[in-house]
Amino acid sequence: MPVDYIIVIPAFNEEAYLPATIQSAREAMAALPDHDGKLVVVDNNSTDRTSDVAREQGADLVAFEPVNQISRTRNTGARAAADAFEELRFLVFLDADTQLPPDLLRQAIELLESQTVCAGGAVTEADGPLPFYVEWLLAFWNWWAGTLGLAAGSFVFCLREGFEAVGGFDEKVFAGEEVWLSKNLKRWGKKRGLKFRVLTDPPIVTSGRKGEWFSAWDFAGQLLVLFLFPWAQRSRRLCRMWYRRPESSS
Repeated sequence: MPVDYIIVIPAFNEEAYLPATIQSAREAMAALPDHDGKLVVVDNNSTDRTSDVAREQGADLVAFEPVNQISRTRNTGARAAADAFEELRFLVFLDADTQLPPDLLRQAIELLESQTVCAGGAVTEADGPLPFYVEWLLAFWNWWAGTLGLAAGSFVFCLREGFEAVGGFDEKVFAGEEVWLSKNLKRWGKKRGLKFRVLTDPPIVTSGRKGEWFSAWDFAGQLLVLFLFPWAQRSRRLCRMWYRRPESSS
């Protein structure tokens, strides 16, 4: 069946957050009645009821990715949707702990339709108070991403053509995959006169749970490793903060 766009939600042990995320995505999709969109959840080898919850909440497609890697999981969702739906033009990637404002999705789809934009993202806002060091890091990221034109992983939109042309998310890295995708899409789009846009109003709203799970030392250590040794992105062990969570949160 012809589909204008898909929203891909990668999910590892996200039964607690998925209902609200899917509901927000459905409300955003309902605000675009002239566009046929589908919702795809990718269960990334969860040990909880992630797949069941996704189906109960009305996901159009639930795919499975056995390897715990965020870039691979997002790519699996895009491939599964390409196989399931015809004439798919646009891809939207949304994290499982993230709320999607209707106007943000509308802007993204309209920009992709305009044939002037190849991809983009949005500034990020937390869903509650953050420790001061996380708040500073988030503000710095929003400034840096807006200045350089980079998408945060919590919300990425792009042309399917461009996504497939650059090979999707880089499966050699375990963190920062959205930065590499942004750079690749910008290069691809520039050759075709297409821009990369970071939207500012409204922001994407994502969970601040990592600020509760990890200390300032955890954040400082992880960022120092990635700053001093960029090749560390290729090691899941060295990117462990993106894959580790407290037992009580599983």
